[in-house]
Amino acid sequence: MSRPSLLPPIGLRLTRTARVVSHAFERAMAEAGGSASAWQVLLLVRSQQWGTQSRMAEAMGISGATLTHHLNALEQQGLVHRWRDAGNRRGQQVALTEAGEELFARLRQVAAAHDRRLRSQLTDEETAQLAELLEKLQAGIEPPTT
Repeated sequence: MSRPSLLPPIGLRLTRTARVVSHAFERAMAEAGGSASAWQVLLLVRSQQWGTQSRMAEAMGISGATLTHHLNALEQQGLVHRWRDAGNRRGQQVALTEAGEELFARLRQVAAAHDRRLRSQLTDEETAQLAELLEKLQAGIEPPTT
């Protein structure tokens, strides 16, 4: 008969670590005048890779309605500009305003500093191994694709 592990469940450790990391990131973003969600939206808008709002929402792992809420708030703050696509009136285009570009630049510095802080106790090899292990954890809970 095998002995129960003395280590806490990996999901519990992952959840606790994610919470600590997320809170630290949110604090850093707030100090710079933003938020983690605003940073994600600004990053996606600036990358111009996602085209439609539904694809942007999918990339963020949120609903289209939640993304619309974020975009409305950013537009009211003068950080993004939205307009209808002339070729497809149902589609909306989104771009950063000058103020949005300035906030993006400030938040990019905060995000880079946060990432350096996260990596500070890890070697490059450990960082690569952690990324691989996180992918394996995710693969273990995602349904198989067929």
